[in-house]
Order: sequence, then C-alpha cells, then structure tokens
Amino acid sequence: MGNVIVGATMSLDGFMSDRNGDVSRLYPDFEALHGTDMLREEIRMTGAVVMGRHAYDMAKGDLTGYEYQTPIFVLTHHIPEQPVKGVNDRLTVTFVTDGIESAIAKAKAAANGKQVMVVGGAQTAQQCMRAGLVDEIHIGIVPILLGEGLRFFEPLANERLNLIQTRVFKSPTRTDLWYAVVR
Repeated sequence: MGNVIVGATMSLDGFMSDRNGDVSRLYPDFEALHGTDMLREEIRMTGAVVMGRHAYDMAKGDLTGYEYQTPIFVLTHHIPEQPVKGVNDRLTVTFVTDGIESAIAKAKAAANGKQVMVVGGAQTAQQCMRAGLVDEIHIGIVPILLGEGLRFFEPLANERLNLIQTRVFKSPTRTDLWYAVVR
C-alpha cells in the first residue's frame, strides 16, 4: 500500500499564508510550478488526495483543472450544499465527516497502491501527524519572509517525529525537500 504524504508550501520563515490568510506570495507563478520536476513526480505517484475543508473552500468548490486527477476526500464537519465542479471519470470528490483516520483509510483504498497526498491546510496535516498516519513530509520552501501568519508546524505538536531527507528538488522559484518519517 502507498505512503501517506503531507505536503505544504511555506515561506522561508515557516508560514503557509500571511496574517490575512493570503497565499499569493507563495505561488507567484502557477505555470512555473506545474512545470517542475517535483510536481510532475508527485502527480505521477499519487493515487488519492485528502484535502482539508479550507483548501476546498479556497477553490470555491471548483476543481476544474486541478492537478491531481484522482479521487479526493475532503475532511469536513459539514457537507456543502453546492455541487462540486470539475469532477470526471478520474477526479471524484467524497466528503468525510467522521475524522482523519476515516479519510485516510478511504483514500488508501481508492489509491490502488499509490501514495495518498494530504494537501490544503495546516490543521489537516497536523491531525495526520498527531495520529501517526504520516509516512513522508514534502515541504516546498519559497524564498520570501512573511513575518507572521499560519504556521505549518505547531510547537510541541510534532516533537515525536524523526525525519530523514530523501530528495531535494530545486527550481528558480522554490526548493522542495522530501523527508521520510523514521519509525
């Protein structure tokens, strides 16, 4: 069965968004990001996605053109009333209301042996790490300083994780570091 991977893009000082929740400085050029070896490799290896509700809401329920054309499991407390846009034969959306363990189990079953990518939010990633469900952490570092905002790693929440670096991808706008969780 494939690994569970938590992925995030953050500023050099460790923030996933600025103090107003804006992520635009972290993604200055989506075209360039889509052309990176790192993203092509992640897309090739991913069989399902677990997405936090905040990330889903940022897309306004429209996943048309979403890079991961796989089953997506959105972790939420309430299922939205509006229909999801952009679904097709490969990209399906399931809302999961009974916790992170359930979302990961459903995604693993749908991934057909490929990896499960956890995206879209510090809270979702932190829930996975606290529950011991994470096999790898993929961090994209963008060379900017936000000074404050939403942190990916909360103090003390992840103190039990030991990591070993497995890959480094360099591109003009970011450096991506991949780590395996050592158990």
